Amino acid sequence: MKYLIIIPAILGMLLVGCATLDKLTEAGTGLAAATGVINADQAQSINKSVSAVGKVFESITPEQEYYIGRTVAATILSKNKPYDSRAMTAYLNTLGQYLSLFSDRPETFGGYHFLVMDSPDINAFAAPGGFILVSRGMLRCCKTEEALAGVLAHEIGHVELNHGLQAIDKSRLTAAATILGTEAAKNLGGKDLAELTKTFENSISDITSTVMNSGYARKFEFQADKAAVTILTRAGYSPNGLVSMLQQMEKNLKPGGHDFAKTHPAPQDRIAELTKLITTPHPADTAARQARFDDTMRGL
Repeated sequence: MKYLIIIPAILGMLLVGCATLDKLTEAGTGLAAATGVINADQAQSINKSVSAVGKVFESITPEQEYYIGRTVAATILSKNKPYDSRAMTAYLNTLGQYLSLFSDRPETFGGYHFLVMDSPDINAFAAPGGFILVSRGMLRCCKTEEALAGVLAHEIGHVELNHGLQAIDKSRLTAAATILGTEAAKNLGGKDLAELTKTFENSISDITSTVMNSGYARKFEFQADKAAVTILTRAGYSPNGLVSMLQQMEKNLKPGGHDFAKTHPAPQDRIAELTKLITTPHPADTAARQARFDDTMRGL
């Protein structure tokens, strides 16, 4: 019971910042152990637990983001194999790389990577670091290069705004809190909970689940749309291409499916928000753009 009383006080130290958190925790547990409130094992357990929680607030480096994103992308591709077409892959990367140059985050540690998934589902995923995966089903909803550019710009927006990393931070906090609970239980004699949960073991599966199953938060999707409008306008593409894609997608989505309908706001809601952002006319697809689009998509 004494141990449980001390935990909230130490958690309050989180407010002071990571730099001094560990030192303050060690000072507090040292005093508590010296006065007999807790024993040495319990003090060590508290120090370990709070240190894990404190890691939640550490910034993720570009290198870490790259490897996290690569692992998330690999996990997604284990369930949706890549589409075997060099021409399609080259086309998607050429367009995607061009669009990324006009984002507020034109460079990532490992660069942007674009790949087609061999899936009929209507979906697209953006993993941290710039790994963007688009399904064949999504490509079929795009009737012009403008529309495809809209899809890619939206996913680039997720990367630009660090939406994936925000999901990872939440999973790390959950894992750290779990360790805190198991450490407390171990010291209180709970044999079934004596084995510690590895701090960030499930981080990758958590963010993959967010991307593939629950989707980013509604506000994140609208933020990515807003970023897409900016990217498309800067790059010389019409943001109306994204609107036309959403209109086509709405016709093709199946209620209760495991695709965009499950992980994104309703197309009509996104269209309503987009029309507020698109205030000036933009050029339509040029003949050259449409020709290369049609040539690449033939047989998809």
